[in-house]
Amino acid sequence: MLPAHWTEMFEQAFGLCGVKPGDACAVLSETLTRPELPALAMLALQRMGARPFQIVLPARPLTAPVPVRSTGASDAIGSLQPVVGALAACTFVADCTVEGLQHAVELPQILAGGARVLAISHEHPEILERCLPVAADEAPVREAMRRLKRAREMLVTSDAGTELHIALAGARIGGVWGFTRKPGTLSHWPGGLVLAFPTAGSVNGRLVLDRGDVNLTFKRYLQDPVRLLIENDRAVAVDGDSPDADLMRGYLEAWGDPDAYAVSHVGWGLNRRARWDAMSFYDKADFNGTELRAFAGNFLYSTGANEVADRHTLGHFDLPLRHCTVALDGDLVVDRGRLV
Repeated sequence: MLPAHWTEMFEQAFGLCGVKPGDACAVLSETLTRPELPALAMLALQRMGARPFQIVLPARPLTAPVPVRSTGASDAIGSLQPVVGALAACTFVADCTVEGLQHAVELPQILAGGARVLAISHEHPEILERCLPVAADEAPVREAMRRLKRAREMLVTSDAGTELHIALAGARIGGVWGFTRKPGTLSHWPGGLVLAFPTAGSVNGRLVLDRGDVNLTFKRYLQDPVRLLIENDRAVAVDGDSPDADLMRGYLEAWGDPDAYAVSHVGWGLNRRARWDAMSFYDKADFNGTELRAFAGNFLYSTGANEVADRHTLGHFDLPLRHCTVALDGDLVVDRGRLV
């Protein structure tokens, strides 16, 4: 039996998305989805007086040479047009797929129909409860987006040795605060971060992953530093004499794809309810890691697909770093891991 307060928190999140009685709402999941998530979504939507229906898709065969985790690019739909059409015709979609629709190839068609999509991260519901969005979460993310849009350069430094220069001209700026009311948009829960997808050739310098920083693809806190030399977006060297460095080098090499070494997006976390140490408390199967992408003051560096730079790959790392300083045209937004 599902706890009543979990259903209530889904109602609160969907209420922030503007779900109203009579709205046609889809709950999208797949055979590998945690069963609690679509069940809670359906219960909440029914209690709100909406008219929900479920789409459950079969898991698709593996096509990658290595495990794929947390890409935000679910392949569950597989371009099946009746599914795309049904989702696009809805007022609201509760996305409970394992990887999420954030970067799925079908997402533009779904949003073009006017659907509002909330990607519910594939987490234990307790994580969603601790990071439940509230209306006040929107304003700081919007302000961070405005600052990013005005800036010409992001400079990221740290005592560990990071010195990363990111040109922002032409970058696509995004932000999520855990809910969306605007037709034709997507947000994800947990939320609370701001991102830039830089244009090709915009990122150069050194990125040093220090002890305690996080490799979310491996769901692992680093035990030893790993140093990346980045030239024209791509990591041309991954240095370190430790299992952490070996794991990163091996995973990148396995793709046989130079785009796997390139930057996807950069940004910082704004969610003061999200915790860096949360991964310690959950089994890997219960934890997707969206919370650690969003914890306040982290610098998030991600590799892989970047449509702005015309790069497409399933190879993907999400790397939240602590204790970094982030400056936009010289003005600090994060000072040694603390929001300014």
